[in-house]
Amino acid sequence: MTDELDTTVYYDDDANSEHITDKTVAVLGYGSQGHAHAQNLDESGVDVVVGLREDSASRDAARADGLRVATATEAAAQADVVSMLVPDTVQPTVYEQVEDELDAGDTLQFAHGFNVHYGQIEPPEEVDVTMIAPKSPGHLVRRNYENDEGTPGLLAVYRNASGEAKQEALAYAKALGCTRAGVVETTFREETETDLFGEQAVLCGGVTELIKMGYETLVDAGYSPEMAYFECLNEMKLIVDLMYEGGLSEMWDSVSYTAEYGGLTRGEMIVDESTRENMEQVLEEVQNGEFAREWITENRAGRPAYRQRRLAEKDHEIEEVGEQLRELFAWADDEQTESNATDDPEKATADD
Repeated sequence: MTDELDTTVYYDDDANSEHITDKTVAVLGYGSQGHAHAQNLDESGVDVVVGLREDSASRDAARADGLRVATATEAAAQADVVSMLVPDTVQPTVYEQVEDELDAGDTLQFAHGFNVHYGQIEPPEEVDVTMIAPKSPGHLVRRNYENDEGTPGLLAVYRNASGEAKQEALAYAKALGCTRAGVVETTFREETETDLFGEQAVLCGGVTELIKMGYETLVDAGYSPEMAYFECLNEMKLIVDLMYEGGLSEMWDSVSYTAEYGGLTRGEMIVDESTRENMEQVLEEVQNGEFAREWITENRAGRPAYRQRRLAEKDHEIEEVGEQLRELFAWADDEQTESNATDDPEKATADD
């Protein structure tokens, strides 16, 4: 355990498996994260029951993996720990199905704090509320476990009614394989707000807009769509991999002096103080709940704006050019396999 970075990171030696191996865990959902949690817990000696709709196509897959399957209500009735791994958008509905099965001393667990933080789910006072969030797509959580490797994760305790919520959460994280790599302690608020901000301002929203604008700038200037695609999208993976492996310095040390000087002197012309001001606005809307209210309303209306924007994104020229180019190269199949996975239960399967 270390506090060097003003945070707390837990490892295998900090977790006592006895806090989870004598309990039954209901894993609700069997998508990206659900299948990994259920299988890893099961192989770590935890009694697992998977909660799925009676008409869910995932039931056969869970049974084929050697797991017990029941409805969400039935699974929660059997469980000491209920792990909510269905999409954020349907969690409140599923919670209504299991709420009456939560007894004093039970635990309601999440992999993302959205619904608790924004008041869409209000667990009973006598129930522990925790979060274990592997910071990786579910298929990698599973693969790392099978390879005796770890997946970094987050731990948060929203309510400690029993007095042992943190110890149980750590034991759960160990059973997933997360404490092999390290589990960072945080809060539901911090995890939710930083996650939403990162997705919107940088990882998903910011990066895709930067790529599209770069592509459009080159094409509008008369350069070929193929070259624009390679320079603004394809090579993004090379740069991100370097930053992932060793931070910004690793990337700067690996590119040419020309690229480094150009990036250091011209990058701030693109992402300037006006960008920071816009980011602060995005963060404010996350913090004050405006984004959450907007997204909840959008879902209740059947997601009309979401569908329109998604179609517009698919229709962008860069998507057509990229699809054609990827078919020409040998690495396309391998990268497509990796890109189909996600760490968000929302995009797991429709059968969650």
